[in-house]
Parts: sequence; C-alpha cells; structure tokens
Amino acid sequence: MSLRALLLLIIGAAIVAFIGVNWTAMTMPTDLNLIFTEIRAPLGLVLLGLMALLSVVFVGLIAYTQGTVLMETRRHAKELTAQRELADKAEASRFTDLRAHLDKEVARLSEVIDNHTRETLARVDRAEMGLRDRPVDLEVGRLVQAVESHNRDLHARVDRLEMGLREGLAGYVPAPASVRPAITGTPVQPPESTDEDPIGTAVPR
Repeated sequence: MSLRALLLLIIGAAIVAFIGVNWTAMTMPTDLNLIFTEIRAPLGLVLLGLMALLSVVFVGLIAYTQGTVLMETRRHAKELTAQRELADKAEASRFTDLRAHLDKEVARLSEVIDNHTRETLARVDRAEMGLRDRPVDLEVGRLVQAVESHNRDLHARVDRLEMGLREGLAGYVPAPASVRPAITGTPVQPPESTDEDPIGTAVPR
C-alpha cells in the first residue's frame, strides 16, 4: 500500500469516527435557509451529504483526468510507434539506396579499371609489335658481319706475319762451335737484326 492510500484511509477513518461520536448532534433538526426558501433538516446530515457529493465529484474528476491521460499516453505511444516504423522504413530505404549507389560506383570503377587494363595491354602489344617490326635483326646482322670481317682481316694479317717470319728464318745457318765466343769471359751480345715480312713490317728477333 502506498503512502497516499494510507493517508486517505486514515483521514476517512477519522471522519467516520467524528460522525459516530457526534451522530446525535448531526441528526438534530435545524432551520436551514436556502436563499429562496427555508427548510427544517438536520444540518450535520446535510453537510455530510454535501461532503459525500464533493468526494464523488472529486473521485470522478480524478478518474476522468487519469483516463484522459491514459488515452493521451496510448495515443502518443501509437504515434511514436508509427513514427518509429516510418523512421525504420526510411532508414532501410536510405540503406538500400546507399547500397545501390555503392554497387553502381563499384561497377563503374570496375569498368574503368578494366578499360585502363585493356588500354595498357593494347599499348604493350603495340609496343611489342613495333619492336618486332623494327629492323633490329638487320642492324645486328650488319654489326656481326662487320665484326667477322674485322676478325678475318686480323687473322689474315697474323698469317702473313707468320709466313714472313718463317721465310726469313728458312736460310738461317747457325755459326760453328769454334767461331762462337768463349763462355768464361763477358758474354758477347749478338747484334739485333730485323727481318721484314712480306708486308714490310720489321720484326725483332
């Protein structure tokens, strides 16, 4: 039991006790002036009836106020529920729109990336075709032929030099042992002589 209900119960019990104690005085008839007329009735009972009537009216007003508040609360609750449902639907719609927009953007970016990839591959293919079409093999073949020709020229010169040396040494006769200088003294250095190859190049010996 709440404190308010307990307080009302105590007040009601005190009023009932007061009426019981003063019942004889309350039921005593008295001349009452009703402004328009006069009547003879017990004043206590009249006042008790008025108090009961006021209590009933007060209780009715309280019940009406509580009922009105309850109805307003229910109406507000229904409106809040409807607004919440509308907000949820709008949020879901926004999420759906956002997802659709993101899907479109992802598809567009994927298409752009695919286009760039195809363009890059096409450029690479064109570059490879251009490199294949250039006369690189002819240039390399010319360089190889030039190197081979130079090598053949060098080999021919070396061969002519060897042939000249062999022909120059073909008529050489070593001196006899009696003519050679003694080994005990200071060795005599033979003078340097040069032979010429058929080309005319002096070769030291």
